[in-house]
Amino acid sequence: MKKGKHPVHVNFSGKLLIVGFGSIGQGVLPLILRHIGMDRKNIRIITADELGRDVARIEGIPFSIEPLKRGNYKKVLDKYLEKGDFLLNLSVDVSSVALMEYCNKRGILYLDTVVEPWLGGYTNPKLSITERSNYGLRETMLAVKEKFGKGPTAVSTHGANPGIVSHFLKRALMHIARDTGMKTKKPESREEWAGLMRKLGVKTVHIAEYDSQVSDKPKKVGRFENTWSVSGFHSEGVCQPCEMGWGTHEKYFPKNGHRHPHGCDAAIYLDQPGAKTLVRTWTPKHGPFLGRAVTHNESVSIADYYTVRKGKKATFRPTVHYAYRSCDASILSIEECFGNNSQLQKEQYILMDDIRTGMDELGVLLMGHKKGAYWYGSQLTIEETRKLAPYQNATGLQVTVGVLGAMVWAIENPNAGVVEADEMDFERIMEVMEPYLGTMTGAYTDWTPLKDRQILFKEDLDTKDPWQFKNILFSPNL
Repeated sequence: MKKGKHPVHVNFSGKLLIVGFGSIGQGVLPLILRHIGMDRKNIRIITADELGRDVARIEGIPFSIEPLKRGNYKKVLDKYLEKGDFLLNLSVDVSSVALMEYCNKRGILYLDTVVEPWLGGYTNPKLSITERSNYGLRETMLAVKEKFGKGPTAVSTHGANPGIVSHFLKRALMHIARDTGMKTKKPESREEWAGLMRKLGVKTVHIAEYDSQVSDKPKKVGRFENTWSVSGFHSEGVCQPCEMGWGTHEKYFPKNGHRHPHGCDAAIYLDQPGAKTLVRTWTPKHGPFLGRAVTHNESVSIADYYTVRKGKKATFRPTVHYAYRSCDASILSIEECFGNNSQLQKEQYILMDDIRTGMDELGVLLMGHKKGAYWYGSQLTIEETRKLAPYQNATGLQVTVGVLGAMVWAIENPNAGVVEADEMDFERIMEVMEPYLGTMTGAYTDWTPLKDRQILFKEDLDTKDPWQFKNILFSPNL
């Protein structure tokens, strides 16, 4: 994207420390330099390995290997940060909550893309499933949010999803209201947004994503290939349980489903990983397909945000979950991983310059309202991506532009305390992101999870309510 083509430019007088510099760090750096006015001398990268050193050198940003650990993170960060600065956390195996607390006490802005635990937090067998779930990790973040109240802004989990999909959802709700003849102004509060969703009759929200990017080389046996963080996908798809926001309309409860013993009670989990849990979903480009119900923070936060309560009782809540069809190489990789007792392959690879064609179609599918189902989101091809920004594929750009949008919002709103995407101004952040998201598409469909079912085999379906999780789930064993 040429200079002057994008309407957003903000100035920041403090220093920026980027912690972690994998594919997302490398991709977001040029966007930061393009849209946030600051001296390059005030930007620094610290990380745990050599990933991205060449990009840092090309862009002229100091780069050093300084892994953050429980025993040293305060000492390391003290060397680089002071009041009024910004910590952009794109690392793995570093506690997000610990860094949030550090920044709050020192008046430093903060942003991450996931509530990350310290090393071993996903795989420690001594931890309960709740403790290593996204639900449980989010609860640790909410405790910090309540403890600190207003103060330096700390944006929690704002990439593509979680992140930009929460803004897609609000725009989609306004579109459905308009198209069904409902006269309504833009809601201003959490209660008003939840009330709008209930009034529209939305029962289920899928974060429906189809990644069709393909490399010019076949997947190498013994190597995990993906279009974004391999370790991140392995953690959430294999090591953590399948999680979903659980709607008040659900009549069926999965046989291996469980509620958490404490917290907001907006979600449940299954005794199996999300990458083994197939669900039926739909996008405009690809139509119906099977996605994986991989755990994500937005499955919990959206369900929680749109809950309507009467006293302590939830009277309305949508079912919310991710439905992810990853790229072909990733599907082969995850099957290979499961075949090796879920052990991650030693060799890992992110598809980038060798991607030949394809797009990442990422959006929200809202089901149950008067018009059936409505998908709204980004259709971003690899060809468009390469024209828009360097060092990334289509999947990466959808994440990095989410980081950029949240950074701009945090700089403009520096005293908001700890916030999630659902609580932020979706219109301002969409203004930042939209020029980078390819074709923004809204599409209605008469598809339901019951379409073309029971042709060859009988199934136990709820034909009166097609949006039951029972109907959306593919596995006959639950």
